[in-house]
Amino acid sequence: QVQLVESGGGLVQAGGSLRLSCVASGRIFRINRMGWYRQALGKQRDLVAEITSSGTINYADAVKGRFTISRDNAANTVVLQMNSLKPEDTAVYYCKETITYNDAGYFTNDYWGQGTQVTVSS
Repeated sequence: QVQLVESGGGLVQAGGSLRLSCVASGRIFRINRMGWYRQALGKQRDLVAEITSSGTINYADAVKGRFTISRDNAANTVVLQMNSLKPEDTAVYYCKETITYNDAGYFTNDYWGQGTQVTVSS
């Protein structure tokens, strides 16, 4: 039905930048909420940033002023620009989207990407 594919993770020194992208494909009628979560080793998965279909944005306090989330509705893409990275930003980053799709009717589900590793060295 729907697939999310992430890209852009990697290894960067503290103070550096990375740009994560997540592209949705499939029988998509509408993408509602789009967001990024992260899970550090041994910890729970937490919200990093999210953006609604109307453009309302919410950031975790730990990333405010450093990360920027944006969406391209025509390309079914959500981007997380991460600047001034810190070692504590090291985690696997996942995109999550609430998508309405058409399959002999309209259905809405949450979908997760496969995750991309972000490692920030000190």
